[in-house]
Amino acid sequence: MRGRHADAYSMYKRGTRDYINAYDKEQVRSLNGVSKEIGNPSWKRSFLYILVASLASFLYGYHLGVINETLESISNDLHFNGNTMAEGLVVSICLGGGFLGSTFSGLIVDRVGFRRAFQLCALPMIIGSSMSATAKNLSGMLLGRLFVGTGMGLGPTLATLYVTEVSPAYVRGTYGSFTQIATSLGLMSSLLIGFPAKETEGWWRICFWVSAVPAALLALFMEFSPESPHWLFKEGRAADAEAAFEKLLGGPYVKGAMAELSKSERGGEAETVKLSELLFGHHRKVVFIGSTLFALQQLSGINSVFFFSSTVFKSAGVSSQSANISVGIANFLGSFAALLLMDKLGRKVLLIGSFSGMVVAMGLQAASASSLVSSSNEVYLSVGGMLLLNA
Repeated sequence: MRGRHADAYSMYKRGTRDYINAYDKEQVRSLNGVSKEIGNPSWKRSFLYILVASLASFLYGYHLGVINETLESISNDLHFNGNTMAEGLVVSICLGGGFLGSTFSGLIVDRVGFRRAFQLCALPMIIGSSMSATAKNLSGMLLGRLFVGTGMGLGPTLATLYVTEVSPAYVRGTYGSFTQIATSLGLMSSLLIGFPAKETEGWWRICFWVSAVPAALLALFMEFSPESPHWLFKEGRAADAEAAFEKLLGGPYVKGAMAELSKSERGGEAETVKLSELLFGHHRKVVFIGSTLFALQQLSGINSVFFFSSTVFKSAGVSSQSANISVGIANFLGSFAALLLMDKLGRKVLLIGSFSGMVVAMGLQAASASSLVSSSNEVYLSVGGMLLLNA
């Protein structure tokens, strides 16, 4: 096996030209013809592996929402109730850890591959959840949340890339929506599990212990999941990439998938992009658009809904349990709609619709705070705007 890997690696270092030359133009046409005759590969082959990868997104959503219902109990038990600075740190320090995790996610994947990177993502979540569940003071809680945050930073990026690289092309958009649905389910789970926290002493510790279970399952099941064929081929392990494609797509589709992969890799070699070119070169427009879309999504205030919806609804005289159930359902329905429409309407249409909905939601929020709206209608506009924003 080592010899085969070495041969493949040498082949890759020559730029994959030798490999793609094995498929001349007539052969590629033949493979495409065969692909049309036998149809698309079964979505069932990769479905379980998509679900395993989506556990990372589930954990991301769970840890976003776990502090929502439990913050009051945590602050009482750890003796920082009323200290808004401490409460803000408990909420936000995981985002600091997430910054660290996301910063190094690309480097980690390039070095160790997706399977090991997922396991490295699960490890700090297990450790951090255990530290948070057993915390005796504010420092212990903050350290645990910081560990969890590093895993949160790794998880969504890994899940998105992995799902893209192991999904059959004809269901790639649908499978891509699974990560957002998993995030919504994680959020809903944390809110539902957190309901007894205000009445049951120490229940908030159970909420953190629970999150260690899916993290452990992610680490375990990734051991039996295939590596990304794209990463394997990039590492010069063409034979392993073929084996991964056979596991994901089925034997009849391996040669066609490898031909497409070889062509895409060969095209990717034509230009090596440096960081300076991303910022100042002709790629800067793409980077600017992608970064701006993400920034606008975060600046919409969606994270404040995840973290503080209980407090906001309580101040408006709305039951926090009913409100949080509504938040979870709205988020899930929005994600499910994306699942159904992604491959039919395309990404651009959904993005335009999504940001248009955010504009309407923020308009409702602003209107509820104006003098033009009566106090009796103020709550409905505010709550409606928050739910629409969450969807």
